[in-house]
Amino acid sequence: MATTLCFEHYPIYAISILISSFLFTFLIIPSIIHVARNRHLYDDQSHSRKIHTPGISRLGGIAIFISFVITLLLFGTKSSLFPFNYLLISCILLFTIGIKDDLTGVGYLTKFTIQFLAAFIVVVPGNIRIQRLDGLLGIDLLQNFSCIVLSILTIIFIVNSFNLIDGIDGLAATIGIVANTAFSILFIYIQQYEIATISLSLVGALLGFIKFNLSPAKIFMGDTGALLIGLISAVMAIEFVRSFPLQQSLFPETRSALGIVTAILIIPISDTIRIVVIRLSKGKSPFKADRNHIHHLMLKLGFTPLQVTFILALINIILILVTFLFS
Repeated sequence: MATTLCFEHYPIYAISILISSFLFTFLIIPSIIHVARNRHLYDDQSHSRKIHTPGISRLGGIAIFISFVITLLLFGTKSSLFPFNYLLISCILLFTIGIKDDLTGVGYLTKFTIQFLAAFIVVVPGNIRIQRLDGLLGIDLLQNFSCIVLSILTIIFIVNSFNLIDGIDGLAATIGIVANTAFSILFIYIQQYEIATISLSLVGALLGFIKFNLSPAKIFMGDTGALLIGLISAVMAIEFVRSFPLQQSLFPETRSALGIVTAILIIPISDTIRIVVIRLSKGKSPFKADRNHIHHLMLKLGFTPLQVTFILALINIILILVTFLFS
């Protein structure tokens, strides 16, 4: 791998990434709030799932996207083993459909078409693929076609999982921070510093955003932000699974990378599977919105949005630690 990064210098490099990405978002958000207020670019209060007060913009994802891309272009190093260009193209595609959805709305067919295209670009020309299942369902190595299909479906699933948990103040951003902090640590540990830069850039952007998004929220990330978090989290998960066999000496007690990435993404994955099963069991479309998500149920139990966000993030962290302790 062509890189000048090394462990001795990377801690300072990583801190620089986090600070830069944080500041970009932190400084951009107030301007977006100001423009949204003057132009009345507010969230749609007619939506049956909305639980907040009127007058809140859904355009926070613009700041997250700008911060992430600028930081990645500033600090990302050239690597022959990771297709940064294809990843950025996919990010731009999701940004385009996300901002249109946040402003005017987009049909499910259009949204899934763009998501498929973004996933296809990352998987086929980008060659970011799940190549093995570590014995899951009796399967170890995957054939090329199966590898492509499974990888595309996985990316689309995780992208939509983060979009679905973006239902209360701060939840998607907080889970995004937890997940990508975990990925950052893992990639630094296995000395994949260029890939760690990607997740660190997103973590910094989300840290700059979270101050304005925790309850009571001043701005939402909208689809623009949620889709980006989902894409980066999916790519980090697939890259770790792909890199794991080469780095297994660093994880001598851990048999499966799939277990690790599942623990990291357990909150969006489990809630999405659960909500789809519930909707299908009731004869409803899996795409029809409702208030049966785990965060909605916790709100009904009397928890505040801030408490729900904290509890789910804490559960996520505990499950990640348990995965390694009982690997």
